[in-house]
Amino acid sequence: MSSAFKQYEFKAFIQEAIEALGFHEPTPIQQKIIPMIKKGQSAIGQSQTGTGKTHSYLLPLLDGLDMEKQQVQVVITAPTRELAKQIHHEVARILEHTDQALTSKCFVGGTDKQRTIDKLKSQPQVVVGTPGRINDLVKEQALFVHTAKAIVIDEADLMLEMGFIEDVDQIAARMQEGLQILVFSATIPEKLKPFLKKYMENPQYAHIEPKQVQAENIEFILVPKKSRSKVEVLYDVLTAFNPFLAIVFTNTKAKADEVADALLSKGMKVGRVHGGLAARERAKMMKQVRELDYQYIVATDLAARGIDIPGVSHIINYEIPTDLDFFIHRVGRTARAGHSGVAVTIYEPTDEDALNQIEKKGISFTHKEVRNGEWTELTERHKRKNRRPGENEMDVKAKSLVRKPKKVKPGYKKKMKWEMDKIKKRERRINRRNNS
Repeated sequence: MSSAFKQYEFKAFIQEAIEALGFHEPTPIQQKIIPMIKKGQSAIGQSQTGTGKTHSYLLPLLDGLDMEKQQVQVVITAPTRELAKQIHHEVARILEHTDQALTSKCFVGGTDKQRTIDKLKSQPQVVVGTPGRINDLVKEQALFVHTAKAIVIDEADLMLEMGFIEDVDQIAARMQEGLQILVFSATIPEKLKPFLKKYMENPQYAHIEPKQVQAENIEFILVPKKSRSKVEVLYDVLTAFNPFLAIVFTNTKAKADEVADALLSKGMKVGRVHGGLAARERAKMMKQVRELDYQYIVATDLAARGIDIPGVSHIINYEIPTDLDFFIHRVGRTARAGHSGVAVTIYEPTDEDALNQIEKKGISFTHKEVRNGEWTELTERHKRKNRRPGENEMDVKAKSLVRKPKKVKPGYKKKMKWEMDKIKKRERRINRRNNS
């Protein structure tokens, strides 16, 4: 095992798992979170996908399992069944390195609940699943979570968006006092804070800034809406690209449905992925997406983090996310595994502040528009705003405001020049004030 992980003094099977997983040194989130968990502290970890977040809690929690107790010791909740299965898969990869009787089970919706209950005569030490299904099993008195010493709430902001925080609340309420609570989230929305305050008195906090997107692999394009319908602009962008697989991101479930319906009315075959879909609908949709039945998917940020969609060639930001960290999550869905990708953002004048902040994250846009399937390069959107009017511009404006009198008198040219100079002086003063 890499000497970098030896500082944590993990059990032998965890050390073997780290070696097998090919980990060489802990990531920034692992460096911050692992010591907190090993001390039994509750913590909030804020980091994006791909930072090693999952193993930052799996390694220390699995290391701390009591092998002598055949009871629930750790509960890990995730907002989607797809993410829960991914986490459970990683748990299994670690536990396969022990010869002790350590067990983990994954509980998600869309499966036969009664069959699951029948198989729960023996309690697993590690529970992974979606809050709704775990809560159902607890209510049925089939799963006993009161013995657990730690609960993980992964992708907590998505839990909130999808309405699962109430289920998590009910699960946590059945657990013992002094419970170790570990919350992981890309963002900490205001509406999540009452839950955190209820269960976490003095949590430790670890925030890892989002990585800058590797611009060399992604082409970032800005497309102005101008006076056109936004759906028309989107339609032109999608048809001009003819992508392998494009995800169109909106900020809300209602807007996702609105955009998907508008594209369907134009004869496009469009899938949709958002928290408003029933579990069975989403499972069917994801199967169709993976089988490449759809070329276009309209989605909320659930698809940016909670669900893995392979083969995405294009990302379209129909709306800029309110939390700009989500912009990084969205565009990070393309240009994976060494491939290149394209990220288009359709913008309006009201988006200027958000775009300026995104550019400060190190992203450079090209400014284009598409008409009749043809892309046209536009001048930089900053150019006109930042340019100081030259003398010719001011002369034209001054001449338009100072007209030659119908009846000329001696010295009229001198008077006209004086009035034009006065106007130009005023314009310079205004420009200085605007640019200061």
